[in-house]
Amino acid sequence: MSASHPEKRYAYDNHHFLDGSRWSVYKPRTDDIIVSTSMKSGTTWMMTILANMLYENGEYPAPVDELAPWLDMRLPPLDVVAAALEAQTKRRFLKTHLPLHGIPFFDECRYIVVGRDTRDVFMSLVNHHQSYTDEVHAILAEYDEMLGRSFPQDLGDIHEMWRLWMTTSWFDNETDGYPYWSHLTHCQSWWDFKHLPNILFVHFNDLLSDTAGEIRRVADYLSIALDDDRVGDIVERVSFKRMKQDFAQINAKAPLVFHGGGDAFMHKGTNGRWREVLSDAELELYDQAVARVLTPDAARWLEHGGKINQP
Repeated sequence: MSASHPEKRYAYDNHHFLDGSRWSVYKPRTDDIIVSTSMKSGTTWMMTILANMLYENGEYPAPVDELAPWLDMRLPPLDVVAAALEAQTKRRFLKTHLPLHGIPFFDECRYIVVGRDTRDVFMSLVNHHQSYTDEVHAILAEYDEMLGRSFPQDLGDIHEMWRLWMTTSWFDNETDGYPYWSHLTHCQSWWDFKHLPNILFVHFNDLLSDTAGEIRRVADYLSIALDDDRVGDIVERVSFKRMKQDFAQINAKAPLVFHGGGDAFMHKGTNGRWREVLSDAELELYDQAVARVLTPDAARWLEHGGKINQP
């Protein structure tokens, strides 16, 4: 990867959920907004913030997950997703869970990278993994044969799941994240290019502590004018309580994917639950994984958040 410009180096196309080759249909437009997170880091929160910036009063023409597709998600028919994205006439926004070295990079687009403490991500991921419906597991079983590799339903108890997630990887170019992908690698891949003016880093902690301030910062970056009344309205609409209440407008497919639908998807939205679960020995696995993958400055930011020096 060039020190000055990102390049796609790895193919993330052999996972049950990810298929990076689907980006081949994407035709960028100037000022398209692409949100990248590994997972469970505030993705849906950020997408809902953007939807409310682009559509006043929560009047979206379709659920947020349809307006802003997860393009590298293997399950939806690609031609349908591409046609719907191409048909949009307003400013577009979409999401990816891929690291920067797994997708093409477009200078004309605006990227938002959302980060969260790895341990908090894990606590959300446990509920996520355990809530898939029988229909999802049936689809994954079909992909087992196609990919020649099984996606495990049972990862043991929370401690075994943590051990696997911290020490085993699905992809050859990563060292952790099993059976999904590496939260740490994702962060570092984008962090290496934080000097680029069209990449903005936003942290889950900062969204929690100063939602209005972070909304204004994102809006300024995207050249979207918001007065105080609009900011206040967005803050109310993207509160955990309000998003849970309005979840059918955000992700209409949640009941098909998760037992409990939106209630399962929006499980807690809090930080620090890992402190009552993970032992000192288990946290040592985290320290070792961080040391393998992250530079010290990236590690500090991913744990704590805060503003970073960007153009």
